[in-house]
Amino acid sequence: MNQEGASVGEAIRGAAEGLAAGSDTARLDAELLMAHALGVTRSDLLLRHMRDPAPMGFAALVERRARHEPVAHILGRQEFYGLDLKVTRDALIPRGDSETLIEAAREWFADRPQPVRILDLGTGTGALLLAALSLWPGAEGLGIDASEAALAVAQENAAALGMGDRAAMRLADWRQERWAEGLGNFDLLLCNPPYVEEDAELAPSVRDHEPALALFAGAEGLDDYRVLIPALRGLLAPGAPAILEIGSGQAAAVGELAGAAGFAAALHRDLADRPRALLLT
Repeated sequence: MNQEGASVGEAIRGAAEGLAAGSDTARLDAELLMAHALGVTRSDLLLRHMRDPAPMGFAALVERRARHEPVAHILGRQEFYGLDLKVTRDALIPRGDSETLIEAAREWFADRPQPVRILDLGTGTGALLLAALSLWPGAEGLGIDASEAALAVAQENAAALGMGDRAAMRLADWRQERWAEGLGNFDLLLCNPPYVEEDAELAPSVRDHEPALALFAGAEGLDDYRVLIPALRGLLAPGAPAILEIGSGQAAAVGELAGAAGFAAALHRDLADRPRALLLT
């Protein structure tokens, strides 16, 4: 669509039509990109700016999205559990489905003493750790990741949210021996490990733009669970839970691995009623 002379509303409508073939959220994508181009919130855009002239920079943003670049990368930001997080290509984009882990933790601790030490394995942007720390202001946390670049993003997010003195970040790779030495014990362990099968067909926005290290885990998508689950007991305080994100078809397989390691597993579903997390005790 030629957007010259178009209003904001007309430009959004044209962009959504153009993006529809490659995005299930074309209208939302267009609105977020327009809000970014205008330097306003999406709510402010919809309430106050729909009849304004469309900004010239909007078309370039839409072109980037049409080439399958994730909206979060274009904006450089992503909201997660009410937190505004910086995102880059160095870490997996936080997704709303992962909020299931935070909700599972919140339910677990609703009638128990609040966690004091929280561990986030594979912290990426720091999303899970920082969301948990936002729930429990008296807690401190540690995020580990195998990527120095991801840890830099996580630390920047912690500082921006005023949690820099409560959230430490450490370079560690659970695929290496003795990775857990010196970490200590924690009242809550969160982990969104790689769990995509190595030959899985992924959308170009994921396959071409997000780090493979954070996605793929062998032929069945279970390689990282096989390494992590046997090590969890040594990281948990007595009675503390570990909450792992899983793929929608992995509950039985990961539950079996957990059972073999002496854990009981409780399944938690996301808002779309898909299996999303296992709480291990």
